[in-house]
Amino acid sequence: MNFLVSLLSNPAILLAIVSCIGLVAQHKKGTEVLTGTFRTAIGFLIFGVGATTMTGTLQNFNVMFQKGFHLTGVIASPEAATALAQGKYGFVVSVTLIMGFIMNLVFARITPFKNVFFTGGHSLFFACVLALILKSYGYSNTIAIIIGGTLLGFVSAALPQLCQPFMRKITGGDFQAIGHFNMIGYALSGLLGGVFKKHKDETTENINFPQWLSFFKDFLMGVAVVMLIIFYVAAIAAGKTVVQKLAGTTDWLVFPMIQALTFTAGISILMTGVRMFLAEITAAFVAISEKFIPGSRPALDVPTIFPFAPTAVLVGFLSSYVAGLLAIVVMVFMKFPIVIIPAAHICFFSGGTAGVFGNSTGGWRGAVLGSFVVGLLLAFLPLLLYPTFAGMGITGSTFPNVDYNVIGSLLNWFLGLIH
Repeated sequence: MNFLVSLLSNPAILLAIVSCIGLVAQHKKGTEVLTGTFRTAIGFLIFGVGATTMTGTLQNFNVMFQKGFHLTGVIASPEAATALAQGKYGFVVSVTLIMGFIMNLVFARITPFKNVFFTGGHSLFFACVLALILKSYGYSNTIAIIIGGTLLGFVSAALPQLCQPFMRKITGGDFQAIGHFNMIGYALSGLLGGVFKKHKDETTENINFPQWLSFFKDFLMGVAVVMLIIFYVAAIAAGKTVVQKLAGTTDWLVFPMIQALTFTAGISILMTGVRMFLAEITAAFVAISEKFIPGSRPALDVPTIFPFAPTAVLVGFLSSYVAGLLAIVVMVFMKFPIVIIPAAHICFFSGGTAGVFGNSTGGWRGAVLGSFVVGLLLAFLPLLLYPTFAGMGITGSTFPNVDYNVIGSLLNWFLGLIH
């Protein structure tokens, strides 16, 4: 059991296996199979190093920002909620994950939804959401696994289809799908971007910056400067004591600079890994599609589309994070019983991707609007299911992603009707 869970939640190994099968099916030489398999795994691990580096720095930012501006509430970060869920319902969550992957292959084979989902971490998070909801209604482990695994398999195949019209605009082809459970939000961002379709050629990548802002034409320079500013804002607000505790032996005023530049280095590493493994898996998947699941495509994590519109990622991150902060003000002013605090790393990956989708249909205006709306959804939608999760002992953090909360709320509503 542990072997299968580790395998299916580790996309580097899973993609390497798929690459190997595809290369063997193409009757490649042994050395070519070995090289392609290893390059896929190594590329994805490089990608993972970059993503982990970025997430780590942004989690430090979260601590400084919350302490500095005295924010208290529920952190919208699925990692902590998943750890709690696995501690209480580990068996159900693990088997739901395994069954979900199997059913994804079945649905991709027998339905028009030809997407094979490879973002194992997101599948694990969704398995937690489904298991918690089903167990909250008293279903046995077996029933919860059958229903949860089947539903997970179906949404893994079907939801990427919502984004595919926009993916064709972004990538210029139909060779990959998005595999990240904010797909309802990304499709919505693409639709909202269409409000500015007359300006779709005014993309984030063609912004004419004034001379004194010309460094923004270099994506990494732009990221470094923006992150430097927001890290110092958070650090100064938090104060020396809080920052020094995070910084260890590094001076508290140097720490924000190191974190901002480390984040920038992380995104550079991530994009290098993306280019490396994407070329291999795309070529190998041609044979998989032809022989086993005709017409299928891999649904991959969101940074695989960052190179197509990197400035839109930055615009989307800032816009969605501003939306999350505005949501806090609304929740406090309206005296909500629960206040959801946006996590910067969630806003970067999810809001940034929404920016790319909005940009594809409405230029920079679409990027701002689409990611802002997604930011609001990331903040407000978790309120729907948090009482259910809290009743199961999952408190202090929650699952912010749009798909978890939309699909989860529909399941919760349906189960409430039949009970």
